[in-house]
Amino acid sequence: MNIEIVFYQSPLGVLEIRSTGNAISDVFFLNSWKGNKINEAEINFVSPKSPVIKNCIKQLDEYFAGKRTVFSMHTLQVGTNFQQTVWAALCNIPYAKTISYLELSKRIGNVKAIRAVGTANGNNSISIIVPCHRVIGSNGDLIGYGGDLWRKKWLLEHEAKYAYGVQTLF
Repeated sequence: MNIEIVFYQSPLGVLEIRSTGNAISDVFFLNSWKGNKINEAEINFVSPKSPVIKNCIKQLDEYFAGKRTVFSMHTLQVGTNFQQTVWAALCNIPYAKTISYLELSKRIGNVKAIRAVGTANGNNSISIIVPCHRVIGSNGDLIGYGGDLWRKKWLLEHEAKYAYGVQTLF
């Protein structure tokens, strides 16, 4: 397996993007709750070699510019069948919409698995593209985001701004 790692400067800080040759395997925020802790001043921003990462960066650029609402790239996360089911369900949450963890558990057909759904959501390693940021608490609160809650808020407000002209939600 040929793994490539590239750093991408997003409006929310540096993202680390990894590919396994023909698929994106990881997109996560550096220096976040779950991300690697790295001195960003020392990062070597190199151009990607693989077409899959070039395409990922192009689509992220379009997303941050408000021109892309759906990602279309091959992703491959290692996980259990249950996790794969949850991650697939995340990809069906429309741009600029949110659902609760309870609703997500209903969508996968197991309302009793709400905690397991939350854990699987938290184990998503492909931030933004597999939109775990669109899952919120049943009471409408922002809860649980490995990239830090301020980024979750920013992403939801970014999507709302381009979808509805709304500047702030929370």
